[in-house]
Amino acid sequence: MYISKKAKAVKPSSTLYIDSKFKSMKAEGIDVVGFGTGEPDFDTPQHIKDAAIAALAKGMTKYTPAAGTLELKQAICRKFKRDNGLDFEPSQIVVSNGAKHSLNNIFLAICDPGDEVLIPAPFWVSYPEMVSLADGVAVSVPSSEATGFKVTVEDLKKYTTPRTRALVLNSPSNPTGMIYNKDELQKIADFAVENNIYVISDEVYEHLAYDGSEHISIASLGDKIKNLTIVVNAVSKTYAMTGWRIGYTASSKELATVMSNIQSHATSNPNSIAQAAAVAALDGSLDAVFEMKKAFIERRDYMVDRINKIDGVSCLKPTGAFYVMMNISKLIGTKLYGTQINSSDDFANLFLEKALVAVVPCSGFGDDNYIRWSYATSMDTVKKGIDRLEKFLKEGRC
Repeated sequence: MYISKKAKAVKPSSTLYIDSKFKSMKAEGIDVVGFGTGEPDFDTPQHIKDAAIAALAKGMTKYTPAAGTLELKQAICRKFKRDNGLDFEPSQIVVSNGAKHSLNNIFLAICDPGDEVLIPAPFWVSYPEMVSLADGVAVSVPSSEATGFKVTVEDLKKYTTPRTRALVLNSPSNPTGMIYNKDELQKIADFAVENNIYVISDEVYEHLAYDGSEHISIASLGDKIKNLTIVVNAVSKTYAMTGWRIGYTASSKELATVMSNIQSHATSNPNSIAQAAAVAALDGSLDAVFEMKKAFIERRDYMVDRINKIDGVSCLKPTGAFYVMMNISKLIGTKLYGTQINSSDDFANLFLEKALVAVVPCSGFGDDNYIRWSYATSMDTVKKGIDRLEKFLKEGRC
């Protein structure tokens, strides 16, 4: 049986693999706790569900335009004006089956074989694979805790070549939780304009910013950078609508037309009922989001404080999203329970086996010295998971 080289080169998502294993163990009655997928543990707000029910009752169950309904595109335009100070027309919006689908459309639209895309590391696991599937070349640009996991223009210059087509900018970030400030964004914007490269601005966590930090869309820093920016967003994280699968992009009309054409042949329109619900989400109150943020902050503070008190591991306090990057570099090369720990995968597998805790190894995120924890879960689960971490490391060294 022949399988293409491109397809065989795609690595499975470590996030979804861990979540699948966690759910399988839980279904077997095993007392396992999970910190894998980035999925709010809150229900979708009632007014959004009511809008979906109303749409179903009205018979809104047919095909819609491939790139989304006019009603949803108009709601997205209102959202950009209200939240980001950005003016877009419906013709510049493409609604897709989640932000992951939006990103896939983007890379297919801008990459010719061999074109390079700069991706600051640590990065979300799917970015490089999507670039590769679009025949592009993913170029990892490393960062460190010393810079708060943020890259500078000087970092980007080291990896920029005549084949550089785009830069992926994810702020607030998955997996680091960092947020670029206005001054940092302006320097990156100037760099992108000077080099005429696209900025793919993934802003799905925009409303999850803490401690006075503020999300700023790089597209809002002037017409020149706006023309080069492709903004990616979704209703999934903000409104606890992960399963509804609605993401969207805002870009130039030319790019939007190309992405719409691509989508028309790949999947056609996103779910019609979910689109109606997304209108209610975007036009509705953010009160439920504010309540989620309070819970996330409490969990984050507890998790960060506890991790930094455990010998052998440490972490920075993130200012956005709902992830903590735990540094395990001191454990690399040592043994736990008689097993050599040579990578984050080794640690995560042993942690799941011995302590029944599912976390995500960051080997697929561009830095093998880290483990990602999601605090989009209950405080009871957070406490149980950290208690097990403390016990795992203490007993494993004996």
